[in-house]
Amino acid sequence: MGFGVWSPPWGSRASRPTEGGIRAWEVVVEPDSELPNPRGSGFWICYNERGGGPAGKGPFDIGPDPDKNIDLTMLITILNFAFTDFATSKKFEVTYNGVRYSDSEAMFACLHKAILAGQPILTGQWAAGVTRRDLEELFRGDNEMPMLDERVTALNTVGAALTERYDGKWHRWVASCAPALYSGGDGLLERLVTEFPRFDDVSDWKGHKIQIQKLSQLGLWGLHRGLAPLGRTVLKDPEMCTAFADYIVPVALRTMGIFEYEASLEKRIMAGELIPRDSLEEIEIRAHSIYATALLTDEVNARRPADKQLLIPEVDYRLWKTYHATHYPHHLTRTIMY
Repeated sequence: MGFGVWSPPWGSRASRPTEGGIRAWEVVVEPDSELPNPRGSGFWICYNERGGGPAGKGPFDIGPDPDKNIDLTMLITILNFAFTDFATSKKFEVTYNGVRYSDSEAMFACLHKAILAGQPILTGQWAAGVTRRDLEELFRGDNEMPMLDERVTALNTVGAALTERYDGKWHRWVASCAPALYSGGDGLLERLVTEFPRFDDVSDWKGHKIQIQKLSQLGLWGLHRGLAPLGRTVLKDPEMCTAFADYIVPVALRTMGIFEYEASLEKRIMAGELIPRDSLEEIEIRAHSIYATALLTDEVNARRPADKQLLIPEVDYRLWKTYHATHYPHHLTRTIMY
């Protein structure tokens, strides 16, 4: 039996599988039809009130200025990929203010330290001119952050376009868009992947264009959550977000027993073998993560009161926050998209 995959054409509901998407899975076993099992280890997620991601003050708070928060969130969005070393499988880690951070939180700590030190890292001009040496110093941790050269290229390319069109300020770009993911071509998601192709996360699956858009959705959801305490509504359609298909959501679903890998793929993942970008395996792992998280959200909401229903990104965050520092192996793909 095959499933559709969340690869929405612009303007469609992201919470529905599309016709003509991935219909016959070849390398990943389909998710369990009963999610989560009330007698299993995944039942906690129905009653966890962790929230939907950072909102308000936290260890990386930079104050109440909404423009500054927009600029930081979008800088993070450019850089938010590949924190596990491809040779050693060791995650990027940093100790900051006496706390040890791993994965993307280690990056947040480095950026927070730089901002408090007065470094001008929130401008497109800085991004357009940044060098590898700059990033080596900025992200000095317990081990080197992977893919620094690719991060330099992404920053330079996006920074140059942002400087040329919006005076190097992400908050000016946000203000120029309709306050929604989708709005007849003027929505934030629609324009982000069009104006800044670095974010256009699409794959070809047997002639079908599969739109996953992990980083763009995550960044815009982060804006939506982060600016809410400041009285700003960024997205009028947050329910259109899918799960953010990365490395961590699949490992969460795998360890919870929500889906399984075909035996040979499981062996490759456990051995730390690279899964090539845009391979059938990589596309189907990510697509299954999106679909399984949507099913999981439905099952979670069936067990929650009507006034405490969750959106898919809120379930995604519970999975990510719980499992992002796990030592359990996740698939490894060399890509700037997640």
